[in-house]
Order: sequence, then C-alpha cells, then structure tokens
Amino acid sequence: MKRPADDARHAGAGALSEAALSRIDREIAKYPVDQKQSAVMAALAVAQDEKGWLAPETMDFVADYLGMPPVAVYEVATFYAMYNRQPVGKYKVTICTNLPCALQDAVRSAEYLKQKLGIGFGETTPDGLVTLQEGECMGACGDAPVLLVNNKRMCSWMHPDKLDALIAELRAAGAGSGTP
Repeated sequence: MKRPADDARHAGAGALSEAALSRIDREIAKYPVDQKQSAVMAALAVAQDEKGWLAPETMDFVADYLGMPPVAVYEVATFYAMYNRQPVGKYKVTICTNLPCALQDAVRSAEYLKQKLGIGFGETTPDGLVTLQEGECMGACGDAPVLLVNNKRMCSWMHPDKLDALIAELRAAGAGSGTP
C-alpha cells in the first residue's frame, strides 16, 4: 500500500517508523474510507508511544498522513491532557486531585509524591525518569486516590505505602531495560 509517508518529503524529524504506520493503518481501517481523520486520536497515541511526546513536526506528519489540516491535529493534541506536547520523563505519573479523589486524601498523596520525587506538577526528576502531572477525573472514583502511569496503567488506592512501592518499581525498571 502506497502511503503519503512513503514520499521523500516525509523523511523529516516527525516521520514515524513502518511499525507505527502499520498500527495507524489498522486504526484508519476502522472508519469509512473518506473518514480516515477519525483515527486522529489513535494516530497521535501511536506517535506519542514511539516518540515519547508530540513535537510540532510529529503532529504535522500525522496531519499529512491523515489528510487533515495541521491545526485540526493541534486542536486535538491541545484539548486532551493525555498528549504530551513537551518532552516528559520515561514515566509520566498523573494523579487525580478532583473532588472524589481529594476526599480520599489525593491532595495529601500528591504532596507526598512531590516531596518524595523532589519535583512539582509539570516537572521531571533530574534523572529524566518521572514527570509528575495533576490530572482530571479518571473515572475510578471508587478506587480513590488513583493515578495513571504513562496514560496506560491505572493504580488505585495510592496512599504513601503504595506510592513508595510504585516509586521503587519505577526506579528499578528505569535502571534496567524493562517497563512496568
């Protein structure tokens, strides 16, 4: 299948690997042929998985690949907090501090994380391992306080003892080649 990305003009910094393009193609196939832009959220997630964050060049590449204006891709990437528009650590930890989680000590858990990691919200540890984010409701209020690791792994009942275990796990995995 000839893709827009096969052109020489797509060989720049924002270009994605053949494996990433295959994943995007699978997402595109879920929609009518004339609606491939409907796969924009999935395409951005694939691009972010590969690159770690969404540089303007990467978003431009996704826009061109899906046949959409770049501004339409930027609108999606800036609306949803799951997309990283700046470089982040190997592990992005996003803790919910909305009311249901706050009532279960999420604010205290967030402060504990800040103290343990030595960073604030929107910051990355000096070793580049963890970026800490404050998040909106994650839809798991009964498990509060909750957090997400890299937008994919939800952790429940995250009080200090479980936070210590998570930080130790991330540090151990960061020292090796595995990912939790």
